[in-house]
This record gives sequence, structure tokens and C-alpha cells, in this order.
Amino acid sequence: MTKTVNIALQILPGSKTIHPYKLVDKAIEVIADSGLIYRVTPFETVMEGSYDEIMKVVKQAQEACYKAGADSLMTYIKIQSSTADVSIDDKMEKYE
Repeated sequence: MTKTVNIALQILPGSKTIHPYKLVDKAIEVIADSGLIYRVTPFETVMEGSYDEIMKVVKQAQEACYKAGADSLMTYIKIQSSTADVSIDDKMEKYE
């Protein structure tokens, strides 16, 4: 996949001692620091970039949750790819 893709990432961390939102914030920090275009929504964060770049960030986000104290993670990924580039703005422009 050489074109720009959109990948939606939802990480649901489990911990007996840490509120899940604090752990999710660590994942979002990784995404924000990645330099990728992204949008945080109530249920998932959508990223735009190359498939390989985004999947690297997905792994780093999971690792950040574990480092912050997560005992377990449920990670859900949705991928939109095409023979042309895919952008977040194309899908969102009429709603903004």
C-alpha cells in the first residue's frame, strides 16, 4: 500500500488501579507526537498517512499504555485504503 490511508484506532485499556482515560491519554500523546494528521473522536482516533507509518504508531501507542500501567489492552483497528489517496478532510468537510 503506497497511497495515503486512514486508520482508526481504539485502545481499551484494562487496569485494576488506573482509570482507563489516563491510559488512553498516553496513547493519544504518542499519536500527537508522531507528526501524523489525526482526529480524536469519542470512540477512536483516526490517523492519516502511510500504512507502515501508522502501524508503527499503533504499536508505540500500545506500548505507551503498558508502560503507563495497563494490565491488558483490547485494540480495534479500521483501515480505509484506495487506489487513490484517502484523507480525513474528504470525509469531514461537509460537517465542519
